[in-house]
Amino acid sequence: MTDTYTSRPPTLIDKIIAETPGKASNLYACLQCGTCAGSCPSGPDMDHSPRSLFAMIDSGMEDQVLMSNTPWYCVSCYYCMVRCPQEIPITDIMYTLKRMAIEAGHFKEIDKDKAPEFSETFMDLVENNGRSFELGVVMRHHLRYHPISAVKLATGMGLKMITKGRMDFTPSKIKNLPQLKAILKKAKELGGVA
Repeated sequence: MTDTYTSRPPTLIDKIIAETPGKASNLYACLQCGTCAGSCPSGPDMDHSPRSLFAMIDSGMEDQVLMSNTPWYCVSCYYCMVRCPQEIPITDIMYTLKRMAIEAGHFKEIDKDKAPEFSETFMDLVENNGRSFELGVVMRHHLRYHPISAVKLATGMGLKMITKGRMDFTPSKIKNLPQLKAILKKAKELGGVA
């Protein structure tokens, strides 16, 4: 007798879990508590909170999920993951969604005014430091698009994250930065990095 559960085609949530390393299967256990949304420094720019996006994923709304700007505004601070009661690798899922959006050709439809600049800021910091500098990404973006909320963000959640050691006040550079720059240069030549 054939088990209908195992013979069904993979759903959107199945695909995302399969493409995401780590404990991505915890996404099945999302409580929809909103802790991730309440933790996100980029939340005001997202068209859907991570919580809403996960509900859309669970509902199989593939095109809407892949056209969302939410993954593109993730600053990889991992604050949502630290606070998630179900230990869902939210930041890792956002990377998966970016890859899937690129593969589906939906990344071109993302907020044409803000998202590319946000991504360029992120890549600029990675290229110059070898890693992201979350505070720099968020502050540069918020100072440009939401100057009043930038001050509130810096003195509120930003200060808490810095004092708890979850975010650096200044960027730090990796060892062998010239080697990384050479790799990124080659990736650009091959068309792998924008």
